[in-house]
Amino acid sequence: MAQPLIIPRRATSTKTARVNSPQTTIGFVNLGCSKNQVDSEIMLGTLVTEGFQLTGDPKQAEVVIVNTCGFIEEAKEESINTILEHGHLKKSGTCRVLIAAGCLAQRYQGDLLKELPELDAVVGTGEFGKIAEICRDLLAPKKRHRRLWISQPPYLYDELAPRLRLGAQHSAYVKIAEGCNRNCTFCAIPLMRGKQRSRPVESIVAEARQLAAEGVKEVNLISQDTINYGVDLGIRQGLVRLLRELVKVEGLRWIRPFYLYPQQVTDDLLDLYAGEEKITKYIDMPLQHINDHMLKRMHRLGNRAAIESLVDRIRTRIAGVTFRTAFIVGFPGETDAAYTELRNYVEQTEFDRVAVFVYSDEDQTPAADLDEKVEREVADDRRNTILAIQESIAAAKGREKVGSILDILIDGRSSETEGVLEGRHEGLAPEIDGVVYIDEGSTDPVTHNPSRRHTSDPAPGDFYKIEITEAAGFDLVGHIVTSPVT
Repeated sequence: MAQPLIIPRRATSTKTARVNSPQTTIGFVNLGCSKNQVDSEIMLGTLVTEGFQLTGDPKQAEVVIVNTCGFIEEAKEESINTILEHGHLKKSGTCRVLIAAGCLAQRYQGDLLKELPELDAVVGTGEFGKIAEICRDLLAPKKRHRRLWISQPPYLYDELAPRLRLGAQHSAYVKIAEGCNRNCTFCAIPLMRGKQRSRPVESIVAEARQLAAEGVKEVNLISQDTINYGVDLGIRQGLVRLLRELVKVEGLRWIRPFYLYPQQVTDDLLDLYAGEEKITKYIDMPLQHINDHMLKRMHRLGNRAAIESLVDRIRTRIAGVTFRTAFIVGFPGETDAAYTELRNYVEQTEFDRVAVFVYSDEDQTPAADLDEKVEREVADDRRNTILAIQESIAAAKGREKVGSILDILIDGRSSETEGVLEGRHEGLAPEIDGVVYIDEGSTDPVTHNPSRRHTSDPAPGDFYKIEITEAAGFDLVGHIVTSPVT
């Protein structure tokens, strides 16, 4: 969904700010995943450093930038609708320039300019570092012309890039690589992001130190293929090497890698997860399917036997691990028998978190040309069935935590219930998992029974010991039992 612009802190950079006079106002809309969010933060930081003024109200902006997503059909539709919505501001607002950036822009380039006359420019994933220059060029009175800014390879920021972070100030995403070398038949990411390009270990560690100095307690490592980090740099077991350096960064409490491919998972990596307190006991590993024929059609490495062995190995070596995965239903050739095998596997394995995506044809991907398409209605039913099964599993796992005392990272006050805080234990990732609701006052927010008062004032980024009193769907409820955990 669209993310409104929040301006939590000034952008920092080693470069000298270039000031426009008077300042041009920029409205920014971020769509898509956490990787897109980092791109948006870099563009915002660059614009502030170059003297532009940001506004949270696009109606007041002279330049509106939409950072688009093009991963699946629903995301593409949301991106197009957002562009059209903001295109109206050229008539009803102060907008002079409308820019589409990001994945959809990279992939469809000239088509967007042709079909959407509202657009003044299309900026691909290789040009984020030039966003201020692009805005100035488009605003120049004698240079007004619609054009593309597209290049390869995709832009990869470093620790010196100015960045204005969106959202919570105690939790940050760090992109450790860009692009992907896999050849999954359903995926268009290599078309939009290119081949894998990893950042040097030293650059990532330097950024982590900067973030820790700013008060960040949780660093979330993201890329398209995190398990493959460093291969392009010639680093053996790159993720292991990176994690060993990151755990040395003072001030960080949680380091959470995302998007582990179910191959190349070494004992060294699992030992790090098990032995290092700063690395969350949380595995995010999209498996996509369990049927051997489907895995082969998807061009996923390995088979059911290998996946089952890996899941067992992870659970055995990392005590108390939370396992999050994702599956695709409705992939071409998914028979009733193949789907039933997947459904039964989800039910029997009891993952902690499961995301389920409905397959859709993506232009220029091998899967788009496969036969034996599955009707959308059938695929939707399959998705809903698996999600219902997983909801029951998650509820049971939540009830098992009632009575336990957990270290909880405070995220802030609930936007839904007055007098209630929200936080997360290490098995809950930001934005995609549930939360722990914590009473600030004297009654439990669900049962309304008396609960213990606390003497300190919980703030975002603090860690508290919380006693879990109730499970509510994917969420938990509890109250504070001790002062902040240092």
